[in-house]
Amino acid sequence: MIQEISSPQAPKAIGPYSQAIKAGELLFISGQIPLNAKGEIAGANAGEQARQCLSNLRKILAAAGASTRDVVKTTIYLTDLSAFADVNAVYSEFCEKPFPARATVQVSALPKGALVEIEAIAVVKDG
Repeated sequence: MIQEISSPQAPKAIGPYSQAIKAGELLFISGQIPLNAKGEIAGANAGEQARQCLSNLRKILAAAGASTRDVVKTTIYLTDLSAFADVNAVYSEFCEKPFPARATVQVSALPKGALVEIEAIAVVKDG
């Protein structure tokens, strides 16, 4: 069974996609850019923007009855890999051991001029 998951506390999708989709016990959270509740980019640098992205992910996880402990995989997109250490410092506050599997890639651009985008996959059991 496929179910759309959304949180009114996280930014609305800026295109034809869902904030998240639950398929069985898997929750696929769309890439979150650092939009605040007003739909504006929050943060002047990649570390600050990563914090907003992760805050958005937490809100969507909560809407699915999950938490950061349920995340098994993330992908981080950066427009400049020189920000890797700053983003890692913020990311380390988001998760705990065992850390999710992860990939980090540099991209040429992100929507709305964001410096960071983060997507996640979590395991969410019913009940």
